[in-house]
Amino acid sequence: MDKVKDDIDKALFYVRQTVENDWSRSMLLNFISTNLYERQGKVLTNFTKTLPDAMSDLAQELTKDPYNFAFTGITGRYNERLFKDALLNNITRFLIELGTGFAYVGKEYRLEIGETEIFIDLLFYSLSLSCYVVVEVKIGKFAFADIGQLGGYVVACNHLLRKEGRDNPTIDLLICKEKDRIQAQYALESSSQPLGISEYDLEKFYPEKVEGTMPTIEEIEAKLKDS
Repeated sequence: MDKVKDDIDKALFYVRQTVENDWSRSMLLNFISTNLYERQGKVLTNFTKTLPDAMSDLAQELTKDPYNFAFTGITGRYNERLFKDALLNNITRFLIELGTGFAYVGKEYRLEIGETEIFIDLLFYSLSLSCYVVVEVKIGKFAFADIGQLGGYVVACNHLLRKEGRDNPTIDLLICKEKDRIQAQYALESSSQPLGISEYDLEKFYPEKVEGTMPTIEEIEAKLKDS
């Protein structure tokens, strides 16, 4: 903690996170080195107007901007498929970067809507929020057209996957290479669905030891046993 002793708020943030998530010393040093304090809760969202107050605050707190995806090892040119494969080939580190309590559900998750099929990039379940989390990754810049697709995925998940009495409303997180903050904010204001827009970074690297922040099989089974 000597690394952050000159900033009381930052020091208390890391103390709380360590206690709540049972971080080891190496995990604490990892998150300090990747500027978690500066990134946590910084995603542009419309959660305050689309989610209940208690859920809105927690959902915002669990987000990051930018997300640090350097663990993919990508240093040269890449396309979207290569990027997604690299994320899932490093699923442990991907889950840790998303945050404590995220469980992976599937890639290109198929939903049948009437006579139409849609495929969600990446689908997760948050034990902390008790909801499905749709994650869309985009290697380019955010565009207004993205917002309609994101909202549609949320509605589809609520109709087809969400169970009353078990799950809170689905949220969607778009993680893109670049965004114009004003454009993104306008787009979020136009949607009635809970959405967030963040960026990712490929430049920083994590240490090898990353265990201890994912939900156990027992936690997942206990949460979903009534489904």
